[in-house]
Amino acid sequence: MELPKTPSLRLEGRRALVTGASRGIGLGCAVALAEAGAEVVMAARSADALEEAADALAARGAKVNAIAMDVTDLSAVETVMRDEGPFDILCNSAGTARHGPALQTDEEDYDAVLALNVKAAYFLAQAAARQMVGRGGSIIQISSQMGHVGGIDRAVYAATKHAVEGMTKSMAIEWGGENIRVNTISPTFIRTPLTASTFADPEKRAWIDAKIKLPRIGEVEDVMGAVVFLASDASAMVTGTSILIDGGWTAG
Repeated sequence: MELPKTPSLRLEGRRALVTGASRGIGLGCAVALAEAGAEVVMAARSADALEEAADALAARGAKVNAIAMDVTDLSAVETVMRDEGPFDILCNSAGTARHGPALQTDEEDYDAVLALNVKAAYFLAQAAARQMVGRGGSIIQISSQMGHVGGIDRAVYAATKHAVEGMTKSMAIEWGGENIRVNTISPTFIRTPLTASTFADPEKRAWIDAKIKLPRIGEVEDVMGAVVFLASDASAMVTGTSILIDGGWTAG
């Protein structure tokens, strides 16, 4: 009897671009992919923090390169893709939020969040996919549980993440014939420098603790296994979907 063979989670021989890689979830994704064997190009706007992170990862023996890049600058994205590509894996963790009541949203905040969370994510995926045609690949967008539900003071942010979920499904349909898989990872509140002020607010922390069914908040490490899974052969039949890492938030 011939037993089935477990697909590999290893990524040797593959090249990955990780954006938003200088800290938080993006840094965690870069570390996870590198530790799984991928050659990782780390990109972010904050050059100093990016170099520090890349140096620390390289000191572990990882194959890593750091490039300062603003993903909202589409010409810069094209340059990086031309000079550093092609990539087998794209993990886009670049994102922002400007939370506040929907009645008080101003145009500047709206445009800034849409530009990074939606427009940049869309055209970054497009640029990666153009290089993956004829080769296949995995595109991973770091979305949010707020791409599946709503939240107080999060109308704009939730709108962008719902948009990311929608475009991911459509891209997966269009590019599936080229063996290009497109998925999202949708975390709950993860402990990072960006969420520190939220966790420090007793009222907001109580809201989070009440919604997460598991007895703790999310950590960057909770996302790292999912990004390796989606980048690897273990998820070869997974496309057009979202991995919710939300501690049961969206379960009800």
